[in-house]
Amino acid sequence: MTALRIEPARPCHAAVCSAVHEACFPEAERWTPDAFHALLGTPGALGWLSLDGDQPRGLILVRQAGDEAEILTLGVHPACRRQGLARALLDHAIAFLAQRAVEALFLEVSTTNGAALALYACCGFRSCGLRKRYYPDGSDAQVLRHDLTSVIL
Repeated sequence: MTALRIEPARPCHAAVCSAVHEACFPEAERWTPDAFHALLGTPGALGWLSLDGDQPRGLILVRQAGDEAEILTLGVHPACRRQGLARALLDHAIAFLAQRAVEALFLEVSTTNGAALALYACCGFRSCGLRKRYYPDGSDAQVLRHDLTSVIL
């Protein structure tokens, strides 16, 4: 792996984002290039790509509304997992949002995704709800919240 960097994702990166997303998620949960293009072009949408040289390895997309934000998706290519890329993307987004005076960051994660649940717990997320049968496979979603007012910049 060469020097990893995190770069902003813009609407022109829609196809790259979609390709990374396709590698990370089951078919029923994948987003198309058109979906990424539309999302990244909306006010309040923010995204970042993790790159190894010129190769995209992961992505995170969030949506900010006032002093709250929501992680819409976070994924790392399966061949690059367990190397700290998801944590780097998450830390980057948290720091960016905290600088923008965002007070709370939310997300939904499958209750069957132990690795993601462990990552979010280590990063300061706490459970604040449950959405029954939220995902296409019928699994529940744990709703998590991170208080960004305690983030040290």
